Amino acid sequence: MSVQTALEERSNSTCEMCKATDNLSIYKLPPALNETVDEAVLVCGTCLEQIEDEEKMDSNHWRCLNDSMWSEHQPVQILSWRMLQRLRAEGWPQDLLDMMYLDDEAMAFARASGEHLDKANAIVHRDVNGVILEAGDSVVLIKDLKVKGSSMVAKQGTAVRRVSLDHENAEYIEGKVDGQQIVIITKYVKKL
Repeated sequence: MSVQTALEERSNSTCEMCKATDNLSIYKLPPALNETVDEAVLVCGTCLEQIEDEEKMDSNHWRCLNDSMWSEHQPVQILSWRMLQRLRAEGWPQDLLDMMYLDDEAMAFARASGEHLDKANAIVHRDVNGVILEAGDSVVLIKDLKVKGSSMVAKQGTAVRRVSLDHENAEYIEGKVDGQQIVIITKYVKKL
């Protein structure tokens, strides 16, 4: 069964956020690596546009979060939490956030987007050229790097796929080089 079919079955062919029935598509929750039912939500065109472009946000449209946050499906709960975080300056979303519960694993995944951080204090990871890095991006090393605690040297030109970001330090990312998970300093990488 395709992911689209599974999501349509799960949602009765309606947007899992606002219950609209037209222009439905899959939204993969970042930093998900694969498009699976456990990491995706079926959304309408209106929701998708506003999720992807904060400048097009209509806070009244998102009153639907009062219902979607109680979904039995974890991806819907996570997206609801993220959208409530994005809208929390409106006032009413904070009341819903105070009532909402996510288990530790779901909360860690929800926080991976950084929606809960104050934008003025948000940690932004940038490569050597100043390009913003996001979780799941691929980078290439721009110089040979000795890996602390081992005899390994990560060679210049090595591609590191699906990096993860350190949410406490803008200079650190993590990725696998030669099968070993290492911490890499952002000034030694270039985004692919």
